[in-house]
Amino acid sequence: MAQCVQSVQEFIQDSFVPMVAVLCSEDAEKVTRKNNLNFAELLRPFCRLTSEGHIRDPNNQVQPVKNLRISVNNVCTRPAPATGSLSPAQRRLLGEVVSSIQPPEGVTANIITAGDHDLSFNATTPWFEAYRESFLQSMPASDHEFLNHYLACLLVVSSSEAVPVEQFLKLSQEQHRIQHSGDYTNPRWFIPNTLKYYVLLHDTSQGDEQRADAVYEDMKQRYGSQGCYLLKINSRTSPTGADEQIPDPWSQYLHKNNLLSQESCDEPAPPPVTEANSVVAENDIGSSEVDSQDSADKDEMPDSMQSHPLQLDCPPSGGLDSLGVLPPGGPTAARAAALAAAGTHGDCLTLNDHDHIRQFLQEFTFRGLLPHIEKNIRQLNDQLVSRKGLSRSLFSATKKWFGGGKAPEKSIAELKSTSGLLYPPEAPELQIRKMADLCFLVQHYELAYSCYHTAKKDFLSDQALLYAAGALEMAAVSAFLQAGAPRPYPAHYMDTAIQTYRDGCKNMVLAERCALLSAEVLKSQGKYSDAATLLIKMTSEDSDLRSALLLEQAAHCFINMRNPMVRKFAFHMILAGHRFSKAGQKRHALRCYCQAMQVYRARGWSLAEDHINFTIGRQSFTLRQPDNAVEAFRHILTNDSQQTATQQGAFLREYLYVYKSVSAESEASLPKLPLPCIHAAATRVYFGHERRLAEGEKQAATNVSLDQEYDQEQAVMWCQLEEQAVASAHRGVVPAAFQPSQCCLNSQTDNLRTPLAVVEEPIIVEVTFQNPLKVSLLLSDLSLQWSFTPRDLSSPQQGDLPSDEASGEPITNDKSENKDDVISSEIIPEFNFGPKETKVARLKLLPHMIGQLNILGVAYNLASVPSEEVAHCAEGQQSSQPLVVRGQQDLEIRGPRLNSTKEDKTSVSHGQDQRLHPLITPPMPLMEVFFLQFPTALLCGEITKAYVEFCNVSGVALRGLRVASTHPHFFTFGGVGGTSSSSSSAASTPLSPTSAEVCSAYHTLATPPGDPHHHLHPGHPPPPVYLVSSPVEGLVRGKAVAVEIPLEGGVLRPGQSAQLPLWLRGPDQEGVHEINFLFYYESAEKGGRISHRVLRHNVFICASRSLSVCATACPSSVPSADHRGRDAEDGDHLNDGMLVFVDVENVNMSEAGVREFHIIQVSSCSRQWRLHKCINPYKDKDCKLTSRERAKLCFRAARCKPLKATSTTEDKFTFADLNLGNERIVSSTTPCADFFFRCCPSDPVKKEGRAGGLSHPSSRTTGGHWTWGGGPIEAVVRTCNELDLNIIVLWKAYVVEDNKQLILEGQLHVTLQTVGKEAFSLPQKEEAQEMVLLKFKPDLPPPVIQPSVEQLSTLIKTNLHYPETYSHPFVHERLCVVPVTLTMSNCALAEVEVLIDLRHKTISPDSTEVHGTFTWLGQTQYRRRLRPQEVAPLPLRACFLHAGVYNLSTPRVFAKFTTPTRKEEEEGGVAVETSQQAASPALIIITSQA
Repeated sequence: MAQCVQSVQEFIQDSFVPMVAVLCSEDAEKVTRKNNLNFAELLRPFCRLTSEGHIRDPNNQVQPVKNLRISVNNVCTRPAPATGSLSPAQRRLLGEVVSSIQPPEGVTANIITAGDHDLSFNATTPWFEAYRESFLQSMPASDHEFLNHYLACLLVVSSSEAVPVEQFLKLSQEQHRIQHSGDYTNPRWFIPNTLKYYVLLHDTSQGDEQRADAVYEDMKQRYGSQGCYLLKINSRTSPTGADEQIPDPWSQYLHKNNLLSQESCDEPAPPPVTEANSVVAENDIGSSEVDSQDSADKDEMPDSMQSHPLQLDCPPSGGLDSLGVLPPGGPTAARAAALAAAGTHGDCLTLNDHDHIRQFLQEFTFRGLLPHIEKNIRQLNDQLVSRKGLSRSLFSATKKWFGGGKAPEKSIAELKSTSGLLYPPEAPELQIRKMADLCFLVQHYELAYSCYHTAKKDFLSDQALLYAAGALEMAAVSAFLQAGAPRPYPAHYMDTAIQTYRDGCKNMVLAERCALLSAEVLKSQGKYSDAATLLIKMTSEDSDLRSALLLEQAAHCFINMRNPMVRKFAFHMILAGHRFSKAGQKRHALRCYCQAMQVYRARGWSLAEDHINFTIGRQSFTLRQPDNAVEAFRHILTNDSQQTATQQGAFLREYLYVYKSVSAESEASLPKLPLPCIHAAATRVYFGHERRLAEGEKQAATNVSLDQEYDQEQAVMWCQLEEQAVASAHRGVVPAAFQPSQCCLNSQTDNLRTPLAVVEEPIIVEVTFQNPLKVSLLLSDLSLQWSFTPRDLSSPQQGDLPSDEASGEPITNDKSENKDDVISSEIIPEFNFGPKETKVARLKLLPHMIGQLNILGVAYNLASVPSEEVAHCAEGQQSSQPLVVRGQQDLEIRGPRLNSTKEDKTSVSHGQDQRLHPLITPPMPLMEVFFLQFPTALLCGEITKAYVEFCNVSGVALRGLRVASTHPHFFTFGGVGGTSSSSSSAASTPLSPTSAEVCSAYHTLATPPGDPHHHLHPGHPPPPVYLVSSPVEGLVRGKAVAVEIPLEGGVLRPGQSAQLPLWLRGPDQEGVHEINFLFYYESAEKGGRISHRVLRHNVFICASRSLSVCATACPSSVPSADHRGRDAEDGDHLNDGMLVFVDVENVNMSEAGVREFHIIQVSSCSRQWRLHKCINPYKDKDCKLTSRERAKLCFRAARCKPLKATSTTEDKFTFADLNLGNERIVSSTTPCADFFFRCCPSDPVKKEGRAGGLSHPSSRTTGGHWTWGGGPIEAVVRTCNELDLNIIVLWKAYVVEDNKQLILEGQLHVTLQTVGKEAFSLPQKEEAQEMVLLKFKPDLPPPVIQPSVEQLSTLIKTNLHYPETYSHPFVHERLCVVPVTLTMSNCALAEVEVLIDLRHKTISPDSTEVHGTFTWLGQTQYRRRLRPQEVAPLPLRACFLHAGVYNLSTPRVFAKFTTPTRKEEEEGGVAVETSQQAASPALIIITSQA
């Protein structure tokens, strides 16, 4: 139970006090009425004695009487109602007592933490204490107990009477007649010989004091000094001044005792219950408590709520518009106002008069009442003792004779229904009970308990249920109140008494009193669970007010337990609120529901939470608290409700009605609406014009739009492209203040900095709405709410100015009249939501001024769409207009959580999110890009030509146009090959993209008529050679660098357009490829807040397989002197010749309608190598490939002529073209050279730089010998096998499409880097790496890679020069000597020592002699030193003995560096000779002359 002001002992003592009656003469009443009081009311504030009294018990022991209070009441002879229940008037007045006391405002509520619940509620319940006190005082007197019977009677006569003694005699006779005549059943008197105390009331302001004293002396003579008293009052003669304040102790007692005075003396008839006053109203006890069954029948809800056990007392319509609205204070306020109008109390009394009254009561009690009680206790004790010998012994003997000893106490179920049994007044059982009550009233609890216990046994033996229950009740209370607690509190006594009252006697009033007493005792002992169980058992349907109060107290018991039971507290608070509502106590009902809501809120109990909120909303609306009602209904609609669609529709209509009534009263800013839900974090903001769709053949750039989903990886990619473009525009350096452009802001973008928008460019805000209900919603006139502050941004950038430095007053669209001149707002006329639908709305703003814009929220009209059931019920009736309310919702976006500092990590703090606060800047250029003839599918390596159109749609000129891409090898704008190539290329391409002319995308030259393979024949000059400089910007192979787009004059004026050709090449790998372009441009006007702007475009290209190229290279030798002489004229070194084998395979599976491929040309590009000639044996066969066919081409490559080192030739590449058809493509011009530089995987500058550094070694002569000084020998050996030769294979494909034949062109690239190693045009699949075991020891440093044997065996290249046929007359001369020249070529870039061994040793099958043997004449071994790349001849002589065919390739050649390698140095510092590769067989035919 809740905490009480009084302790349980004080509460019980004040519940049972001595009763004193008052009989006043008319003159005495006139004296007291001067103070707006009667005599009983005059004494009431002073009835508690401050002094301690004493009595002696029958054993002559002194018993103290502490803190005694007496009850003084006027004599009322009106018959009392039945004791089984309260009368309607009593119920109504009890309801008024409860409703008059509400929780005090401003008082700190009690906060209890139970688990994860923090509950705030009132620790005390003064309305319950007031109800309990009024209930106990209103209990009628009963025959089975004497506690509320009158012990004494005050006879009051005024001193102004002519003969006061006669008046006393009349009052005494009147009291005797009322008590003993038998005509009156009320009031009841304790004993026949009632104490009569005579009071002479003297009005000091008017009466004669001497006469009063004389009369009082006469009274002493007649009634004794202990039986009379002279009370002087009304000492004040003048009205109370403003500066003099006399306390008014009567006001608090008069309201409490209003129930007694009205019920006992003048009980009014119940007012007629009509339909008008049966509407729910606060404290309408007549309609809610008189007939609970009728009230239950009237308590109806809509059909959707009838199944709920906690249904409200609402009219059948279920709408709040039909509810009666309570007046601000109810009928209690009217009664309080009437009481206040009567004036104050005690106006004629002074503080001395207060003391006189207090002294009178103390004198009466100590000298009259207590001695009278003590005397009666002794008399009753003597009577009981004298009677005990005869009557009790005879009674006991009879029981022993017939019953056989002491009868056990029978349970209530065994007792008969003898509640109507009445004992005669002189019955011994009643005398014992009377004595017990007297002892209890004077606080002699030990003797009282003994008497109650004795009486209890007698009553149970007689099966007198009512008497037995009363004895059990008071015995339990007496046992509890005994000092020192000699025995435990017998709670089972109370349980038995309550059960007897309720079930056996059908007396709920006594049962309630017993429960109230027992609950307080159990609470004081900490037995809250037992107290709650007891209180819950006392709830019933006969009294909603009592049930509500007891359920509330049970809830407090649950929360005050050692382990608080929070859910039980909340559940019983709900039950109490429901019963309060049925009892008409709307404010108390609202309080209970609000306290229970603390437990159910956000705990997953959605249905219970909805019911509580709905009830709070209705109760608040009834009590004229519309703000609370709106808030409660808001929670119903915003939570994830599990209600049915019909119920949710009813909730929505209720809310709209309340909301509309609230908004009608307040005409301020638009109120907040809870529906639909807005996901503020999902809000996206787009700055700029929306993308235009394709126009005819034009395809617009995709750019950024709200239709695209945000991808973090894509955002990083676009940021990198923008950095490349910015760095290209700023000489390769990204400015420190660079910030990537963000056209579309969302929850994943960087929103910490203020976004920049451009004036006269739209701002589109995408707001995500969600309908949480199962019914449809209708929104109309949807628009954005904004605030704009004009600012001067003409000065250079100095950061964003603070808001207080703005150059204008804020302008809002809800109050400003010229808002359209500042910002134009788009309004969506209608926006519908289906049940549980999530929908986005895109609202547009068009700023017309420069300044700071703040987007605050959205405003709209909300209406409910009638459900099918409601619409079906409304058929045949006049359709009512749907409820439409206008409101708004704020867009409040919380930034990301801060986690940089220690304070941020230990607390929860969030940064700013500026996406809804853009800064409107001055005009900027705006460009649109269109693509013409842009393909969607290409063959791998296919070359095609498209066009790009750039349009400046703004009023500001743009410059610095650049493009960056993730696939720079995919496109080119040209620029390689010089002016001549550009002019020739332009002449061979159509001037307009709409032309249907079919032509080549390459720069082609027609070959002379005749043999197309003219370069294959001996004597024909080699193919032409072109020198091209390495690209500077955008053409570095494998690197994504922004390319500057050439514009006429470098500027694109407002409204102008520029159309440029764009060459495209299909990716080398098949599949779908995403190509991203980023166009960068700046404003021609400097000093703006926005430094540049970008435009994005992404396309998807489907690449199909075409050709696969595999190339290898191996060293070649020149066997004849003719070739040597011709090559020497060309300046080539014969020892550097290479054979290049190119295998081309058609890997296209007839995809895209491809019929066949033609290899039309093979070109090379390198700094040191070029293709010299084609030595394909099939000279007359066209290189045509159908599906899965393969062709093998063989070419001879030679080193280029060394160029003089100048600034112009330092970065030159040599292009050589070998065409296989009737026309030759100039590979050194656009687009062939562009795609070569973009697509080759290696960096030519770096690669060729390394090779070039080793091609011109720093050599010197020391003592006639060449030495190497250019680095380690290992690098020299690697360089011997390195080959940086790029092969470009150009092809044509014949495609049949729509019964038309098309010719496609393309090129493939192969880079040869190592001699003898295959190179492919298509990327090869990498083999899966084997699993590597974990190593827990640190790895050793990697060993130095030593040259392999294969690399060291290719240092020296040898050739034998000899006559193919030699005739000798063997008949005349036996020995035939033939001169042979051995040519040795040093392929290394270091000095090499060569050993030639001429001894015959067969080392391979190739060296096996064909016929006979021969021998070499002269030395068998020769040693030579060859300088880097030196060619040295060695004359030899071969001797033959017979004619035949001989193989001269028998010399073995060994070579070693003059400088040892690192490994050789570590092993001893001596270079090791390595056998060189054997030369090809050299056959000579020796014939014999006749």
